[in-house]
Amino acid sequence: MESLPTDTSEYLRLYSDELGARILAQFPALHQPGDQVHPGVARLRRKPFPAQELAIMGIVRQWERSNAAAAIAECGTGKTLISLGAVHCAANQRPYTALAMVPPQLVEKWARECFQTLPRVRVFVIDGIRNGVGSNGYTGVNEVRFRNGRIVREGLRTTLSDLRLRKDARSPRSRWQSICGSPAVFIVSRERAKLGYFWRHVFGTPRSGPFNGCVVNPDTGRPVLTGTDQLRRADFRKAKHSELVAGDDPTLAGKARKPFHSALWQSDGSKVRRYAPIDFIGRYMDGFFDYAIADEVHELKGDTAQGNALGTLASSAERIVILTGTLLGGYADELFNILFRLNPRKMLAEGFVPGEVGLRAFSEAYGVLEKVTVIEPKDNMCSEARVTKRVKRRPGASPLLFGRFLLELGAFVSLEDISDALPPYQEEVIPIEMDAPLASAYADLERDIKDALQAHPGNQSVISTGMNALLVYPDRPFGLGDLIGYAVNEDTGERERFVISSPPDLEESVAYAKERRLVEEVKAELAAGRRCQVYAVYTKKRDVTQRWKQLLVREGIRVEVLTTDVPPEARETWYERQH
Repeated sequence: MESLPTDTSEYLRLYSDELGARILAQFPALHQPGDQVHPGVARLRRKPFPAQELAIMGIVRQWERSNAAAAIAECGTGKTLISLGAVHCAANQRPYTALAMVPPQLVEKWARECFQTLPRVRVFVIDGIRNGVGSNGYTGVNEVRFRNGRIVREGLRTTLSDLRLRKDARSPRSRWQSICGSPAVFIVSRERAKLGYFWRHVFGTPRSGPFNGCVVNPDTGRPVLTGTDQLRRADFRKAKHSELVAGDDPTLAGKARKPFHSALWQSDGSKVRRYAPIDFIGRYMDGFFDYAIADEVHELKGDTAQGNALGTLASSAERIVILTGTLLGGYADELFNILFRLNPRKMLAEGFVPGEVGLRAFSEAYGVLEKVTVIEPKDNMCSEARVTKRVKRRPGASPLLFGRFLLELGAFVSLEDISDALPPYQEEVIPIEMDAPLASAYADLERDIKDALQAHPGNQSVISTGMNALLVYPDRPFGLGDLIGYAVNEDTGERERFVISSPPDLEESVAYAKERRLVEEVKAELAAGRRCQVYAVYTKKRDVTQRWKQLLVREGIRVEVLTTDVPPEARETWYERQH
């Protein structure tokens, strides 16, 4: 008799072939190896790898069924090439307009890859709507060219407010085709895309009458009710509020007021006046763009201005493709907002609604929730114990989530799929033994933190402070000062400080074992004719980059430190200046 599997891993190993066959039977691929490839792939200026061809054709086939698709691919597998190739094939040699919303540090990279991938393409960067010079010194919509391996702003200069006008043409789009008869890709940084006006709260506080001293809606002159309570000043500290004002008595024929949305906030005219480019596109340029591309979309999962920009982007173009290497960060509810912004009709058909209620229902259906019940006996033994129940979300996602939403949405590509064409790559961890003085001081620090944890079990201040100190001390064994924790005095009920440890300050002028090995590695790379980049974790309060720079300069090595003072969109140019 065959033994039954004891865990999930063994089950998958035993029945992987059967499970794979059932998945393919239930979710057949839109494009499979051996199927005919669109002739547009052969016209691309870069030849895709076979796995990239499959992804391109899968997105094209998905666009025939739906307006949204995804390229879920690991870093380095060519997501930019896949998305541009899909747009090129779907257009089928017709002039098109595409809008790409990308991270700010990738704007010039995207422009360069457009020129390297698409034939006869013209590329434009959206630096703003029409006025106000941005942080990069440009404004409006600027055409860019590829000159000597660099992206330069050269050619047509216009504005979004001008592009939305049809003037003597039949429509703004037909007017644009008379200006630009070739494929056009517009690129906008997601930071700049969502950059709108400042806002302030709007509410009234009557000094007389029945609502004297209350917070009232200026549109109605009445308090804003929230269930059994009403909004107060403290509720307006950070959050935006609004109210759906119901209509008047329907019996008043011809005079009844219709329900309307009343926002309790407005633009702040005392600060910078500007309009978010993506909001302008969504409101005034409907139908102008054929395709939309959203890069690194996993960073747009929150209820933020950038996240909402994804929804506007999806609604302003006929078809959209999202790109990411980590669509799911471990929790199922991270997909809720992304799926709603891409296909709200399907989410509503599945029974989910926008907001916290829908998010909770989505987590219950496709996520992992843990119900925690805490029973605390009261001092009075004659009374019942106090029971506290709470629900915590846990990492994990139901397989139904992939079958219901992701398999039909995404084209999946891994590095293994294109490994034959990649250069050799090796990662290596080099353990370094600490010098004797540092090892002794580190052991004392570790012992003090353990003693503090035993004296204050579960104290979060000890855990966080101690963990950070243990991580930073080997890189910077000086200047830490006293490590302070906080605990509540049971007698007084007040929060009191206590010293966790006082790690000694070692000599700053000494190069320690890890730093000496770093210098050796950098010298070896430079001797082989390769440039070297060093990544540091601690760059602010416990900055180590300047110390490393001094150590390397002392060895005759030219070093520059890239700091956060360099804006993301200027970092590629910063690297070029260091050559």
